[in-house]
Amino acid sequence: MHMIETVIKPHKIDDIKAALSRLGILGVTAVECKGFGRQKGHTERYRGHRMDVGFVPKVLLKIAVRDEDLDRAVEAIVSNARTGEIGDGKLFIYPLARVIRIRTGEEDNDAL
Repeated sequence: MHMIETVIKPHKIDDIKAALSRLGILGVTAVECKGFGRQKGHTERYRGHRMDVGFVPKVLLKIAVRDEDLDRAVEAIVSNARTGEIGDGKLFIYPLARVIRIRTGEEDNDAL
């Protein structure tokens, strides 16, 4: 099992959610956040307004996947988050040691 964390532009969340749903990956946690990377120091459009970049609105997605779903999930996220513009985001992958569904007590792959 792996955890995927990806920081994306807010307007891409529906595309990514739909792509993951088509793969049968239904569990996603989304956290609204702000950040900056290499785009620091330029002006960006957000919801039709120009703004000086200090911290740019982003969304952090956390997605737990089975090993066999990892590559397809990563490809779905990257292809649907990419605009080709600076600030498209980052994707981080790390192994999960254990997962427990609190309601049922199911563990690991059964809990996903």
